[in-house]
Amino acid sequence: MSKDLSRWRLEKAENTFREGEELLGLGLYSGAINRFYYAAFHAVRALLATKQLDSPKHSGVISLFNREFVKPGLISKETGKILTATFSQRSEADYEDFAAFTREDVENTSYGVRKLIDEVAAFLKRP
Repeated sequence: MSKDLSRWRLEKAENTFREGEELLGLGLYSGAINRFYYAAFHAVRALLATKQLDSPKHSGVISLFNREFVKPGLISKETGKILTATFSQRSEADYEDFAAFTREDVENTSYGVRKLIDEVAAFLKRP
């Protein structure tokens, strides 16, 4: 069951990442930031499913990810920082008046989230 859930969540992460790319291409930067964060979020939840863990709060998911995967060295610290940074950007994009992102900001976020998803996918393929 957890393997099926992990695969489903990783597929959801990939689809959400593509949505972010589409919004980036349209110049809709706040929307792209939102989708890139959720792509990372779904990928991390795919990892958590391997340990039958989850949280109803974003902060809880981030905390579990750091505790269970980053601190023990299963996922790189650099990748752990990507999730936290993208969460901050998504909060700014969704809730701050006059939040503005440049194309370069969003491309950097896209690059980081792609790295996170790829590292999660590689982890999930391990025996």
